[in-house]
Amino acid sequence: MDWLKSVRQSFDLQQYVVYLGFLAIFLFFAITLSDDGFLTTRNLSNIVLQTAPATIMAIGFVFVLSAGEIDLSFGSIVAVSALSGAVVMQDYPMVAGIAAGLGVGLAIGWFNGFLVAYLRLPSFLVTLATLGLFAGVARSMTDLRSIPVINDSFTGFFGSGSLFGIPSLILWTIGAVIVGHIVYRETRFGAHVIATGDNASAAQVSGIKVPRIRLAVLMISGGCAGLAGLLYAGRLQAARYTLGESDLMTVIAAVIVGGTALNGGKGSVVGALVGSLLMGMLNNGLILMGLSVSDQMIVRGLIILIAVAISLRDPSR
Repeated sequence: MDWLKSVRQSFDLQQYVVYLGFLAIFLFFAITLSDDGFLTTRNLSNIVLQTAPATIMAIGFVFVLSAGEIDLSFGSIVAVSALSGAVVMQDYPMVAGIAAGLGVGLAIGWFNGFLVAYLRLPSFLVTLATLGLFAGVARSMTDLRSIPVINDSFTGFFGSGSLFGIPSLILWTIGAVIVGHIVYRETRFGAHVIATGDNASAAQVSGIKVPRIRLAVLMISGGCAGLAGLLYAGRLQAARYTLGESDLMTVIAAVIVGGTALNGGKGSVVGALVGSLLMGMLNNGLILMGLSVSDQMIVRGLIILIAVAISLRDPSR
């Protein structure tokens, strides 16, 4: 059976699972929900629009996981960034609100990265702590009140607007994926991120400044979460402390299903995009099928479990 083992090794299931899964789930919903509007242009476009913030967060998460770290705090960063931008725009121009939202995301990412890179604390514990810390900050910022965003330029730029008939959320997604893919695959920094996640000790010996890489990837994650917060605020025309709370499982599932290894050293920005669309399509289809919230959570949990099993699978066996 050597030939069978050779075929299995040459066909890397981890590389294609997200595309095969996307096709299988799409065909399943297209057939079973053909009379419920799943294939309508409006429904399919809504899936893309609704997954835009999660896709942005997933891009940052690819860099973090590829470097051998993890970030659990991005959901809280989304809420704090959105609220910061909305609060600032009540008294200052749109540019100040954008700077506040992105700046808060980058600052929290730097805080996480400093603790991980230079104090050598485990990223899991650091970001788990800051997840709770900044969730509390988000709740206390406005006393649990939603902050309306009435700046039409902001909501158009980050949410409801369009350019040449293409919604701004889709343009943000395309732009982020292109930039993320180029940085990850075509730059020295991307190569250093992968090398750090593959073997940090060897990367350090070869001259790669591993602490800087760890700091940088957590700042990227924070910045992406900050941008996602602005996209949420623009699309919903309001910011609230609950933004991002339900995105942790979705983003992790999207990234892992998309081919990024849990133990670092391997990832795909394009795969994360497809994984995010897959999770959005899955949520949409389950809602159209009439499943309860608890049933939807069970299905998403099973998807993550299968993805983890494939991610940690040894292709040589």
